[in-house]
Formats: sequence, C-alpha cells, structure tokens
Amino acid sequence: MDVMNIVAIGVAIVVALAVILIFNALTAKRQMTNNGWSDIDVQLKRRADLIPQLVSTVQGYAAHERQLFADIAEKRSAALAAGDDPAKRGAAESELSRPVGRMMALAEGYPDLKASGNFLDLQKALADTEDKIEMARRFYNGAVRELNTLVETFPANVVAGLFGFRNRAYFEISNDADRAVPQVNTGAGQ
Repeated sequence: MDVMNIVAIGVAIVVALAVILIFNALTAKRQMTNNGWSDIDVQLKRRADLIPQLVSTVQGYAAHERQLFADIAEKRSAALAAGDDPAKRGAAESELSRPVGRMMALAEGYPDLKASGNFLDLQKALADTEDKIEMARRFYNGAVRELNTLVETFPANVVAGLFGFRNRAYFEISNDADRAVPQVNTGAGQ
C-alpha cells in the first residue's frame, strides 16, 4: 500500500466520523425541539381544558354574554384544530386569548363571581398554565434556535441537507393579543 492510499483511507475515515458526529448532533437538536413542542402542546391542551370550566362558571353570572361565549368556543376549536404547525397554532392561540381576556375582564364586574372559590381556583390554574406555556415556549424556541443554527452553518448544513434536516419555525403568541393571564387576588392583606 502506498502513501496516497493510506492518506485517502485516512481522509475517508475522518470525513465519515465528521458526518456521524454532525448527524448525531442534528438528531439531538431535533429531539430537543420535538420535546419542547410536546411540552407546549401539553400546556396548550391544559389551557383549552380549563377554558370550558371557566366559561361555565362565568355563564352562571353573565348569561347575557352569549356572543362572547360562542366566540370563545369557536376560537378554542380553531386552536385545537391548528395542529402541530407552530405558526398556525400561535395565530390560533392568539385569537383565543382575546375573548378569554375579555371574559376575565368581564368577571371584574361581578363581585359574587370574583369571590367564588371555584372561579378563583380556575383563575389561579389558568394563570399557572400561562406561566408554564411561557416557560415551554422559551425552551422550545431555544431548541429551535440551536437546531436552525446547526442546520444553517457549514459543514453541518451539508449533512443536514443530505439527511433531510430542516429549519423549524419559532412558536410565538402575538404580543398584540390581550393575553388570558388573569390577576389572582387571594384576598390576603385586605
């Protein structure tokens, strides 16, 4: 075996190892992204499950707000149907946040409702869920940033193209939406 063959074999081994390492890094980043999306999905479903309970509680006090309740039901269905596309899901969740925020504001006009233990528990659970959604969104968007950086940088972009790794979309809930984060007043210190 001459020196050229040994060098060629050495280069082939180094290239193969580099491809394996890059592929494994891309796979790890994709798994982190999938895990992050799963966390967001769980929290969004939890929020979607809380909303009908809130609507039911508020309806007892403000039955005349039928259009608002119908709007919430429609937007909730659209959010659940948006699936796993972060852009579509973010837009649908933003649309849902608006009427839910209006419902929470409406509750301010009903002192008996604001004092209801059931309503306060649901309000606190919704606030907790919104915090968890925010944490999950941050984790997911961080994982997406890392995956997208790897997919776009050389030499990983070559390996990514060969094995079908693609950029992922960030998950954003529109800032102009009235967020459904209620203010929880436990009555302490009053």
